[in-house]
Amino acid sequence: MAAVALKEQLASLMDSMYQEGLLDEQFQQLQSLQDETNPCFVMEVVTLFCDDAERIFGELDKIIVGAQNVKLACIQFRHSLEDNDREGCLRALNVVKREYLHLRSKLETMLQLEQRIQAYDKQKN
Repeated sequence: MAAVALKEQLASLMDSMYQEGLLDEQFQQLQSLQDETNPCFVMEVVTLFCDDAERIFGELDKIIVGAQNVKLACIQFRHSLEDNDREGCLRALNVVKREYLHLRSKLETMLQLEQRIQAYDKQKN
């Protein structure tokens, strides 16, 4: 009895998710890949999707901050340049380089995550 109620609750939830546009035909294709040999397939893919999405959002937050740091370091470099402050230019340039390398590292991580998501999407199709 409890299993029937849970299945009805799940069906109702999924219906509302389709109506909201949260689920589409790709989700139906994903469901069609689940069978007796892998009864948790959809749950595993959804979990991977959520984990990757949260990581990507975190990386994007860091990248935006990183890009802001690069921008601020470039502004400092420009000010030092305008003031003919050679030491200030060198310090600012080192900061720009360091921030850029940090940003590049995060962007590379983001691209790797994007590639993983695309690989999962290809598996679904």
